[in-house]
Amino acid sequence: MERLIQNGKSYLLHEYSEESEFERHVVEHATAIFGMRSVYLDIKKRIGEDNILTIPDGYLIDFSFETDPRLYIVENELVTHDPYKHIGQQLLKFAISYKASGRNIKSFLLDTVLKDNGKKKIVEEGLVRAGYRNIDAFLEGMIFEKPVGAIVIIDEITSDLENVLSQLSMKTDIIEFQTFESGDDFIHKFTPFQSEIREGDEKGGPKVDPSEIDTIVVPANEEGFNKVFLGENCWYAIRISSSMIDRIKYIAGYQTSPTSAITYYAEVSRIEKYRDSGKYIVSFKDNPTKIGPIELTTKKKGSAPQAPRYTSFRRLKSAKTLDEVF
Repeated sequence: MERLIQNGKSYLLHEYSEESEFERHVVEHATAIFGMRSVYLDIKKRIGEDNILTIPDGYLIDFSFETDPRLYIVENELVTHDPYKHIGQQLLKFAISYKASGRNIKSFLLDTVLKDNGKKKIVEEGLVRAGYRNIDAFLEGMIFEKPVGAIVIIDEITSDLENVLSQLSMKTDIIEFQTFESGDDFIHKFTPFQSEIREGDEKGGPKVDPSEIDTIVVPANEEGFNKVFLGENCWYAIRISSSMIDRIKYIAGYQTSPTSAITYYAEVSRIEKYRDSGKYIVSFKDNPTKIGPIELTTKKKGSAPQAPRYTSFRRLKSAKTLDEVF
């Protein structure tokens, strides 16, 4: 069984038996999961009509992109639930009934935000940066003028779940939230939502303005890089935030050790779901173009990309070292 060790204390993986307990932990740590400038609303309201009634677990107003805030529904789930009959059906029902229930959703979102001064302040500051005149116009724009997304928070990501979500037209993100326990002490393990986009929030502000992000940098070993990136003019299987799908215009390849540098980039032709997984394949418009090399100049742990990272094409083209890319 997986375990964590802290200060000589052993923490074992906690197996949730009740969804209510899992959801309580998610709500308690909502700020850490979703970010300081986003608002999680723990609202359970029935929406839809007749045979498509559904009750989402919550809603997220996300300000990761200041000029383009988005609304997400949130489903807190346990791996023991059937991904087809339970999770898939819930999201499908919501996708079908969302637009028809827009006025109802706007009403209870507005009511909930106005009752909480902390959340109200975040939303008011965010809507000003996004160019809206007031909360009413802001919610109107998010609900009726932009596509809604979904976030599934679950204690274990499985291939069955990824398969189900890959069939839905609604853009969906998955967050694996695990808990480890030692007596009455708990440690929670998760990757924050949009962490690769707002990774600088806890370091005095992001180095790359999220509104400028249009390039994804992917790490690759020599064999895979030569065979796929250069040989097939594509790259897969990449886990990409749903909010980034329409923003990515370029892809750059970081060759791992011993090269340790970004050596090629390509303009993106299309991004499609990769098979029945929760990942994507990025196809290029043309053969990759040489660049740099933009080398890793430090041996500081964590400096080299271990997973896809985002930047702007402008920064990529002007960078001399990897530090200048991110």
